[in-house]
Amino acid sequence: MFKGILQQSKPGGMRRLAMAAAVAACGLMAAPTASAQYPDKPIRLIVPFGAGGTSDILGRTVGAALASALGQTIVVENRPGANGNIGSNAVAKAQADGYTLLLAADGTMVINPNLYTDLPFNPRTDFAPISRVAVVPLVLVANPSVQANTVGELIDLSKKSGQTLDFGSAGMGSMGHLTGELLKHETGINMQHIPYKSGGQAVTDVVSGQIQMLMTALPVAGPFLADGKLKAIAVTSGKRFSGAPTIPTIAESGVADFDSPSWYGLLAPAGTPDAVLDKLHKTLAEVLTTPEMAAHMERLGAIPVVDSRSEFSARIKTDIDAWSNIIKTANITLQ
Repeated sequence: MFKGILQQSKPGGMRRLAMAAAVAACGLMAAPTASAQYPDKPIRLIVPFGAGGTSDILGRTVGAALASALGQTIVVENRPGANGNIGSNAVAKAQADGYTLLLAADGTMVINPNLYTDLPFNPRTDFAPISRVAVVPLVLVANPSVQANTVGELIDLSKKSGQTLDFGSAGMGSMGHLTGELLKHETGINMQHIPYKSGGQAVTDVVSGQIQMLMTALPVAGPFLADGKLKAIAVTSGKRFSGAPTIPTIAESGVADFDSPSWYGLLAPAGTPDAVLDKLHKTLAEVLTTPEMAAHMERLGAIPVVDSRSEFSARIKTDIDAWSNIIKTANITLQ
């Protein structure tokens, strides 16, 4: 084919064809070279919540470790609003080149799709999942006046007394709220959700006895557990948390297979080149599996975790469906 074209071409045409072929060859070589050089400029890591919270702290922890391993600056940018939707949407709409990443939370990726009818992004299709970076066990804590110290005793208390137990969370549709609803569904405990604007406000009311229980992250409740102002009933993870090994799991307390920690993960916009995603995943796996990172995460109340890209993608889809059932059963809306 090429021989026929060259034979029909005049000398000037042959030179133009040769130049065009050379340009095309350069273009073919440029794409893989660009991926091989990634990253050659600073990366933005968007945290879709305000400064100081769990997402922000984990984002800065992971961002600093990745920056060191990649030899490139990672700028953490807080973009709070709409329960994480604003910052997440910014990443979904960003250029798919690996220079804008998202530190996502399960609340935004798998719960919000079941609560917001006008979600501006699709978690199933608008992102390229890289890996979860951490799971954070929640802990069910109670005011010391509550006459139960285990989930089993809470079940007995609810059944025998007919008492409604108030439990707080960081807000309607938060992981603390949904996990409490899951516990209610699985055990039959008569529980009434009381939403707050933050986990800190909810803790204050449990300590003062305004409400009886709270589902929250361990670092939020830790100081009050240490001085006896709260008591820990159980953690929501399938295994005991090494940072608080004396607190049993809900599963240990008789609720078979209960495993509902909160998770955080790293995502890029859909369409980001596989070579870039693979490099980010490989580097992330390296920094998350060091003893130093495990110890640091433990102090934050978290457990580092690494998924394959396909595993993380499948988890997002599965969790959307799983929480949909709980939300429908509990008739939860944001209205």
